[in-house]
Amino acid sequence: MARNDIFVSTQWLAERLDAPDIVVVEGSYYLPAQNRDANAEYAQQRIPGAVRFDIDVVKDKDSSLPHMLPRPDAFAAAVGAMGIGDGMRIVVYDGLGLFSAPRVRWTFQTFGAKDVVILEGGMPQWLAEGRPVEDGSPRQRAPRTFTARLDHSAVADADDIARAIETNAAQVVDARAADRFRGEAPEPRAGLRSGHIPGSLNVPSSALVTDGKLKSPEEIVAAFKSAGVDLDRPVMTTCGSGVSAVILSTALESIGKSTRAVYDGSWSEWGASERPIATGPAKR
Repeated sequence: MARNDIFVSTQWLAERLDAPDIVVVEGSYYLPAQNRDANAEYAQQRIPGAVRFDIDVVKDKDSSLPHMLPRPDAFAAAVGAMGIGDGMRIVVYDGLGLFSAPRVRWTFQTFGAKDVVILEGGMPQWLAEGRPVEDGSPRQRAPRTFTARLDHSAVADADDIARAIETNAAQVVDARAADRFRGEAPEPRAGLRSGHIPGSLNVPSSALVTDGKLKSPEEIVAAFKSAGVDLDRPVMTTCGSGVSAVILSTALESIGKSTRAVYDGSWSEWGASERPIATGPAKR
């Protein structure tokens, strides 16, 4: 998988902003500690024509867990109302450069979208280059039809994760910061135990990103190998709530390694359950 199958440049997008078959999707999501309001920032300045995709709105509203994938019919209705239809090229960006955009891209792909890419460098690079922005009420796109078919193989639940570790069918790699993984730092969400899934490995997503972009293929390979990940074996990714896990998946994709599945509930589910946990460094 070449990087140009995952990312497009700001120059590429700037030259195609008015193309009728391209839709720009603003997919920012921020952790509480980041103290940023994604919806307010979207209203204040966005790439012209961008529609807002809020993972805390387009989600399974019957689940108590944060931003779990919705049902296919709910997803189809939500994105169709945004003016996103079958056969369109979807370009996703976020306000940190590379944080939640991979999750949004994965969501679209998991529901069957074939042509979804990330704007490399995201909004920070777009602004640094002095490219145009708009504010105020967004332009309304005409509704479109999106045919959503959930790829169940792309999504793991807690039983899948437990089974993968028990049978050694796949490596489970956690994207959270090392101190959270080891259980030395409290979780940002109330009611969660500290620690990690027994048998999982730790590659913090921050180790794969610099200045809002993925690091070089060589650096990505080194980060996974130093954590004890065998890049020739299947990988399932997890994190705090299923967002930064997809940064790991995207990084693996960029070096030609596919991810078996993303654990959608991640630590928000596992850490609140009675399933076993471990603390300290990963046991390789």
